[in-house]
Amino acid sequence: MRCIRFLACALIVLRPVAASAQASCCDLLGQSVADRYRVAAIDGRRFTHADLWRALTPFDGVNGVAVAELGRSIQGRPIRAVTFGSGPTRVVLWSQMHGDESTATMALADVIRFFAAGGDDALRLTIRDRLTVTMVPMLNPDGAERFQRYDAAGVDVNRDARRLATPEARLLKALRDSIRPAFGFNLHDQSARTTAGPAGRQVAIALLAPAADSARTWGPVRARARQVAAMLAAGLERRLPGRVAKYDDAFNPRAFGDLIQQWGTSTVLIESGALPDDPEKQELRRVNVMLLLTALEAIAAERYVGVDLTPYDSLPFNESATADLLLRGGNVVLPGGGALPLDLALTFADPVARTGLNLRDIGDLEGVIAMDTLDLSGQYVHISAPSTLDPSDWWLLRGEPVAIQVRRGPEDTAEVLLRLPR
Repeated sequence: MRCIRFLACALIVLRPVAASAQASCCDLLGQSVADRYRVAAIDGRRFTHADLWRALTPFDGVNGVAVAELGRSIQGRPIRAVTFGSGPTRVVLWSQMHGDESTATMALADVIRFFAAGGDDALRLTIRDRLTVTMVPMLNPDGAERFQRYDAAGVDVNRDARRLATPEARLLKALRDSIRPAFGFNLHDQSARTTAGPAGRQVAIALLAPAADSARTWGPVRARARQVAAMLAAGLERRLPGRVAKYDDAFNPRAFGDLIQQWGTSTVLIESGALPDDPEKQELRRVNVMLLLTALEAIAAERYVGVDLTPYDSLPFNESATADLLLRGGNVVLPGGGALPLDLALTFADPVARTGLNLRDIGDLEGVIAMDTLDLSGQYVHISAPSTLDPSDWWLLRGEPVAIQVRRGPEDTAEVLLRLPR
């Protein structure tokens, strides 16, 4: 495995300079880029097509950054690509093909600003001279307008790679066919209710070198993607230990990542999950900047060749949790009097920001997988919900919003030990 260390003020590796060559090859690059070149106009995960391009248009034509319109969405919004570099190796990155998955879009905005800054930064020059990088920051602008997964016709664009019924899908396919990139990056957000293995931590990033056929064979195209993914997995595990997983690798003949792999572009899927205390996914935005720059530098320097595959192959798979919060062992106080020994499973309306608490399930919930579990043995759960406001005619209804106080006793005057949501 070959290692290249750049001496540049805008490039900070996350390990000491004295670290071994093997360790330095596994670190993520570009932390200072993520901080210094953050596009301040995009400061949260909900923004529109107009917001994005109002922030990015000033970089068009600056220091080799070029913006071109690929075509229009169903509702007529322009879908644009940003290109940087003139090197022989072509790389394509696309984000927000699901309109509510914007973490990588924010990161791409920061990367574009870094490219447009010019100067003699070694990382920027290496990417410029060895790669031609084409980015589609927002493939589904209509979905982004409502912050919803689907396009204006209600279609999941990432399930339209085979039929190409939608203009968004046709534009992505035409772009791939026109530039024939060696590498591709399929950038998404995944559910915040995902753990690294059955009993693991909440997943921050999931990686995948998608299968190109139903047998999940390892041809040379997919094998290159696996090498890049292994480099990223090693760096991520150093930065976010226990919060990295592998996405389901079953072949999907309708999905773009799988088919673009099949069409000859070594493709890596990057899925941004969630982190505690990161309600607008700004820390994951920084992580994405580092991931993308690490991947581009590795491709430019061919540093992925011969890399140890263990960090990728050993990743646990994503596991889905059914609830955000499980309250076990408590006594649920009934509005009409008395208490029952019941467990509660709760979900947040916004599981990233952890706001809007809802009742999902109630009863004996042993075996239920939740993101967090609280043992309330010997304590009393007082529930406030729309259906419990009238003590003469009350119900606990699954799916309704609730507020919870955990008290030391069944009385309304008993000491409060915990309030949810907090």
